Amino acid sequence: MIKIKKTKIAFEDEPFLAPFGFKGGYLNGSWQTVALMESENGRQGLGLGTQSTLWSDAEVFMKNPEKTGNELMYRITEEALRLAKEIPFETPIDLLEKLAPLAYEYGKKITGKKNLRLTFVLNALVAVDNAAWQLYCAEKGITEFDRMVPAELKSGLPARHQELASIPLMSYGVPLKDIIAAVNDGYFFLKIKIGSDPDKDGDQEKMVRWDKERLSAIHEAVKDREIPYTKDGRIPYYLDANGRYDSKERLMQLLDHAKKIGALDRIMIMEEPFPEEYKVDVRDIPVRLAADESAHSDKDALERIEMGYGAIALKPIAKTMSMSLKIAKIAAERNVPCFCADLTVNPILVDWNKNVAARLTPLPGLKIGLLETNGHQNYRNWEKMRSYHPRYEAAWTKTVRGLFHLDDDFYASSGGILEPSEHYLRIVS
Repeated sequence: MIKIKKTKIAFEDEPFLAPFGFKGGYLNGSWQTVALMESENGRQGLGLGTQSTLWSDAEVFMKNPEKTGNELMYRITEEALRLAKEIPFETPIDLLEKLAPLAYEYGKKITGKKNLRLTFVLNALVAVDNAAWQLYCAEKGITEFDRMVPAELKSGLPARHQELASIPLMSYGVPLKDIIAAVNDGYFFLKIKIGSDPDKDGDQEKMVRWDKERLSAIHEAVKDREIPYTKDGRIPYYLDANGRYDSKERLMQLLDHAKKIGALDRIMIMEEPFPEEYKVDVRDIPVRLAADESAHSDKDALERIEMGYGAIALKPIAKTMSMSLKIAKIAAERNVPCFCADLTVNPILVDWNKNVAARLTPLPGLKIGLLETNGHQNYRNWEKMRSYHPRYEAAWTKTVRGLFHLDDDFYASSGGILEPSEHYLRIVS
């Protein structure tokens, strides 16, 4: 059993280049949380987390100033670290299973929200979980991700990609010329935020109209591009609604429009179109729907699969590595593909995500794996943040012509995720 003797916590507030819009709201930056654990044997684990109150519980975000929302999530991380000292564990998965219910009750108490979304708490636990994984590996003498993953969960990660499509995010404010420039630079899998509230009045008809116009403009600009990474040789679209559509009928207005302009077959993924509480069978929707925020846990992921969702967005960097490994196993057992989506995280967390993305079966229609990462588009100090990565000079940390190239060094070093960052170690110490 691993017993934690000491813990420490700190954070660094990283500003964005410009307000980042989704879910009808805007973020100005993200807190980078740092958690340090030390065992009774004197070994350490350093874990990072990137907070996103808007993504994890939009109601908490909207009801509080941005700083207050961050402080609430940070308090949950702080409490979880305190509790972790009282919970001996065999693996980080064991620790999370005991910590999550306690952290959730604490989160409900300090937010005053009885129906607090579990993702808010899981987001707060990422730094704790990552610290536990580093500590676990230090205690067991493990230096590789493949040895780190428990044997009973390996079935969810059967692949070993040499290339991953690097997915940029086209949020509400990204102009068409920048989307075209990204395609010219080699990016070929476009994640497009839909569900804008153009006049900030909650009018769903205006939202659908805006989405139709946005899709039409993008499709017209890139529809004739040819690429070697998809089976049809065309650029695929990844539409992310963040739960903004209130019904299947309204979503079909957009999809009927997509069919009319010849874009329907290009929509490889439609992520989280409906609010979490809108639980209906979606097998009649003519595109592959992916669950993201609603798949908090392995139990929730199974519920979405049974409703007809055809893919799961894994977020080790937002819902913890431990929970993501469990979700990947359940999805693989039911032949439901997974992919790794971003939370606008820091460069080190990109590689926590990348280790999972590198081992997932490709989405149907795609010849290679994929990984969303948009930090380079949004952080003011991205290049400086890259220097905090233990392996920041490695070729596999960089996107080249829309791809991450994963060589033997990436797999041997596990993307550097089991090595402490000197910068964040200084902050927390």
